[in-house]
Amino acid sequence: MIAITGANGNLGKATLSFLLKKTQPENIVAIVRDADKLSDYAGSGICIRVADYEDQESLERALTGVHRLLQISASATGVRALAQETRVVHAAVKCGVKEIAYTSTLFPEESAHFQAAHICRNTEALIRQSGMRYVFFRNSMYHETIPLFIGEAMGDGRIFYPSGSGRVSFASRKDIAEALSNVLTGPAFDNTTHDITGPEMLSFADIASELKNIAGYPEAAHTDISPEDYRKGLLGFGLDEEEAGFYASMADSIRAGEFAKTHTSLEGFLGRKPLGVQEYLRGLF
Repeated sequence: MIAITGANGNLGKATLSFLLKKTQPENIVAIVRDADKLSDYAGSGICIRVADYEDQESLERALTGVHRLLQISASATGVRALAQETRVVHAAVKCGVKEIAYTSTLFPEESAHFQAAHICRNTEALIRQSGMRYVFFRNSMYHETIPLFIGEAMGDGRIFYPSGSGRVSFASRKDIAEALSNVLTGPAFDNTTHDITGPEMLSFADIASELKNIAGYPEAAHTDISPEDYRKGLLGFGLDEEEAGFYASMADSIRAGEFAKTHTSLEGFLGRKPLGVQEYLRGLF
């Protein structure tokens, strides 16, 4: 059986939809904290199992009989995310899972500014030491994060974001989900690591220029605000210190060039060209 953790998230649901086109539903286990959040799949024939990432025993029950696992990186942050991802790996080993695919990030290095990179670095190491065969998808940022980054700029093209001239190789979440489904239903895993990116790197000034061309915003431009002002703004919107720190670290990582890399792996997994940023943005207007 093929199982997916975090199956009710955006990437998890998208991967499920592709898997249902490639294998019988009874071969699929969707692991979630709340079964109601997968109500759309209740009649699909897939096996929905409830597990809490804070509860090791529930994870072990959910992974019983699973041969191949997709571990989607945790949505939590900090030490909580570290503990959650560690529990998943330990539960998979205890239950005899043979192969694991893990969604990491593009620069999971000790020097990374992005907080999640340190969680991914730890989880990759645990998996390598586990004895399970693995495939690591080191994902760049999703197209779908662009509206979240630029906020009100979707309405006027004026982007205020502390990314400097840093560029990002944005990739489509849907394309990544399709690529994951191909891996999960494909040949045996062979302990490989893949940089999963779009075909181009864009700065936020480039994105503003695209918005000017696509939406006709005459004042579209990127203003590189200070990291301190950005953090204050996040706190003003009601985020707590930990959440604000996480999103600020994302901006710091872009400024530092941690997402300024392209690779053809995604195209290889898809067997076609992945969606570009311009195509994605055109679809929003």
